[in-house]
Amino acid sequence: MNPIQSLSIKDVKTATGAFHDKLNLFYQHFGQPLDKAPVVLINHSLTGDADVAGQKGWWKELVGAEKTIDTNRYAVLAFNIPGNGVEGQTFSNPKDFHTGDIALLFLKGLELLGISKIYALIGGSIGGGIAWEMAVIAPQLTQYLIPIAADWKANDWILANTFLQNRILENSNNPLEDARIHAMLTYRTPQSFNYRFGRTKNEEQGIYNIESWLIHHGKKLADRFQLEAYVLVNHLLASINIERNGEKAIDLIRKIDAEIHLIAVDSDLFFAPFEDQKTYAMMKPEKETIFYHELKSIHGHDAFLIEDHLMEQILNPLFKN
Repeated sequence: MNPIQSLSIKDVKTATGAFHDKLNLFYQHFGQPLDKAPVVLINHSLTGDADVAGQKGWWKELVGAEKTIDTNRYAVLAFNIPGNGVEGQTFSNPKDFHTGDIALLFLKGLELLGISKIYALIGGSIGGGIAWEMAVIAPQLTQYLIPIAADWKANDWILANTFLQNRILENSNNPLEDARIHAMLTYRTPQSFNYRFGRTKNEEQGIYNIESWLIHHGKKLADRFQLEAYVLVNHLLASINIERNGEKAIDLIRKIDAEIHLIAVDSDLFFAPFEDQKTYAMMKPEKETIFYHELKSIHGHDAFLIEDHLMEQILNPLFKN
């Protein structure tokens, strides 16, 4: 059992000018001591948390003893996005923060833990956006930067979906359930649904199995997540943008020392692969150490959480060398 631990960060001022005299940053640590082994930092996705490799860890098939990210070899660290509800922590005004503020808090957390250099910085979905922001702020931080099903910005499609999510959260009688049902339609694909459900019915409930599955996921999130936390992470998702201070992405990414591995999902309907393809095409003439990988799956955005074997094939060369 890896307990949730806490760092106290004092005098936090966000880009909007909001001030917190003290902010708790919750995290979990797996594997080797932080000062005795290469450190791998993994940033969680929208409604995830820092439990990446525990008994219920969301990436336990890839992170653990003798697995791709081997906890016998690496020190694995994961921070919770502040305000995501872990240990009851939420914020009443989500617009106080953007993902750049979260990146700074994660970097401060590393500093408080005595870590100045890490082996790999990985992030899935919004976690990948935060990873981009961290690498831009601290270009010498990591040897490998690995954003998965992510981008360095929230494009118009992400903005449109977060806008609709916010409307649901504001207007629905069952905001968390309904927001989650909508979100699941962007995390999977029509082919994935057809493959799994095939228009079959739940005879007991008198509805299609796809409907039963969506209701289940809506209730499951409502049972474990808080409305204020979801409003915050939805706002953060829309705020991803390394260019917010006026510098161009090409110049910012050029300064990153890390070997960059972009991992896209060919069927992703949320963080569409064409954005990573554009980034790769833009940066390859500028930076030799940038690589593009495409996970081929019918399951869409969530494929990086489903297709363990395919993720292993991409990540093994970076962690088994």
